[in-house]
Amino acid sequence: MNRIELKANAKAQISGKIGILFVITLIIAAISGAAGGVLSFAGPVGSLAISIIITPAFALSIVRVYLNLFHGQKPEVKDAFSGFDDFWSAFKVQFLVGLFTFLWSLLFIIPGIVKAYSYSMSLYILAENKEKPALECINESKSMTNGHKMDLFVLDLSFLGWALLGIITFGIAYIYVIPYINATYTNAYQSLKPVIVEPAAAPEQDPFAY
Repeated sequence: MNRIELKANAKAQISGKIGILFVITLIIAAISGAAGGVLSFAGPVGSLAISIIITPAFALSIVRVYLNLFHGQKPEVKDAFSGFDDFWSAFKVQFLVGLFTFLWSLLFIIPGIVKAYSYSMSLYILAENKEKPALECINESKSMTNGHKMDLFVLDLSFLGWALLGIITFGIAYIYVIPYINATYTNAYQSLKPVIVEPAAAPEQDPFAY
C-alpha cells in the first residue's frame, strides 16, 4: 500500500468535483444534525432511531459515493441517500463493529484501536456486496487489513496537518480536506482488496496420453 500513490490518485479523482462532494457532505450533515435536534426530545428512543436508521445509512452513502468516484462515475445529490436502500445491513455492520471495538477497548485502549483498523473496511465490503452477512464483511475486513493496520495508522497520521489546516481556517479547508480523506481511504480499500484470479481453462485431454 503506497501512501503517496493513494493520495495522488485521490487528488485526481476529486479534481473538479469538490463542489458536488461538498454539497453531498453538507446535506448529510444538515439532515443528521436536524434529526438529532428533533429526536433529542424523544430521549433514548430518539437516539436509538438515529443510531439504527440515519447514521449507518448515511455512512454507507458516503462509502458508495467515493467507490463510484473511484470507478469514474460523477457524484450526484441523490447519492447522499443511496445507503437507505440497505439501512438495515448498514446498521448491522456498524453495530457489530462498534460492539466488538468497544469490547476490545475494555482490555485497554490499544487493542481497541488495533481492532478499529482491523474492522475499517467492513462497510466498503458491504457497499460492494449488499447480500453479504455483516459478520462476513467484518471477517473479510480483518483478513484484508492483516499486516496493514500500521499502514492505515500512518495514513491517518499523514492527515494531521490537513486537519489542523481545517481548524485554522474555521472549517473552510474541510470543503477540500474531507473529500480528499474519503477518496484516499477508498483507494486504500481498493489497494487491499484481494485480486480475484479467474481459474485457468482445463487443458484438453490427449486421447493418446494413457
